[in-house]
Amino acid sequence: MRVAVLYGGVSGEREVSLTSGKGMIEALKERGHEVVAIDFHPDRAEELLQLEADVVLSALHGKYGEDGRVQSLLEMAQLPYTGSGVLASALAMDKARAKIIFKAAGIRVARDVLVEGTDEIDEKVAEWGGEFPCVVKPAQEGSSNGLTIAMDETMLRDGIAKAFQCDTAVLVEQYIKGRELTVPVLGNRGNEYALPVIEIIPKNEFYDYESKYTEGGSVHVCPAELPEALTKEVQEAAVLAHRALGCAGYSRSDFLVSEDGLAYILETNTLPGMTPLSLFPDSARAVGISYGELLERFIELALEK
Repeated sequence: MRVAVLYGGVSGEREVSLTSGKGMIEALKERGHEVVAIDFHPDRAEELLQLEADVVLSALHGKYGEDGRVQSLLEMAQLPYTGSGVLASALAMDKARAKIIFKAAGIRVARDVLVEGTDEIDEKVAEWGGEFPCVVKPAQEGSSNGLTIAMDETMLRDGIAKAFQCDTAVLVEQYIKGRELTVPVLGNRGNEYALPVIEIIPKNEFYDYESKYTEGGSVHVCPAELPEALTKEVQEAAVLAHRALGCAGYSRSDFLVSEDGLAYILETNTLPGMTPLSLFPDSARAVGISYGELLERFIELALEK
């Protein structure tokens, strides 16, 4: 097939996307596909409308890649593409709105306060009520960019200011100390299923950018060593999140399990990382799906969708 790979982009996750894309390009060529590699930039969006390909495989992460904007261009170009559609991509990228949907679907979420402008900071800090530590992060950013663990009100205010450098809305969230889990999901509506759960044990205090993308930055335990009931709970929650957002093809949902055994969903990634260190390929390998075979499944699901 003639497969176009979109990678790079202009978000804070560009370097990760470049690595994901290069891995995809190499694997697709090894499997006999003709590959058109496109280091995407919004200024060259017209290229997508004129693109000739059987399917588009997206390795873009973050803004202008994972948030529905590129997906809308591909829809207008009538090109099949991997991953979720416009609405699901936009909803999943917005952590605050996604949490509303998760909660409505019956999935446990951490307490939060949304700050949607610098003029709201005093009001929202008061509303938060002094619960520390807490997590401060941009509402629409990935790879832990702009994230702060605030230990007091000064750090909270500084963290909000830092997060506003990345986004126009900031989420202040309950800090949950516990085990970090992630659950990949494969499939289109009606045939989704969860892959093995991975436990992430970061080298640093929390799963930050360095832990995610530096070799040796974290240990991935797959399948995670969990009670059977907890494994089932987070796998079912990941599939439910995939459906509630309207995702297609594949997604990966992240969870924290508190010290008292309660699982909280953090977010759903519609275009999770596909670097050699990434979590989705790790989970797929645990059930005998190689990296190249996984990409073939993404393509099949895109054409089916």
